[in-house]
Amino acid sequence: MPNTKSAERRVRSNARKQAHNRSISSRLKTLEKRYNAAVKSGKRDEAITVLKDTLSAFDKAAKVGVIHRAKANRKKSRLTVRMAALK
Repeated sequence: MPNTKSAERRVRSNARKQAHNRSISSRLKTLEKRYNAAVKSGKRDEAITVLKDTLSAFDKAAKVGVIHRAKANRKKSRLTVRMAALK
């Protein structure tokens, strides 16, 4: 339990930030699943459009600090490798 007014504000602020970060992380997972489904079904055109959205989302998440930049780069690399294997 926070003892001071500033600690109470930090609790509220941290809760808002946690909710925002969780929503971004959830969106990343959803986009990744959608991309994997498109690749698995062999729909190349759909996979390309979903890949663009996914790569952009990973860059934005890394920019604001939701995920580490190296993790975003690793995920993007692995997703593009799967696209190259689809050819």
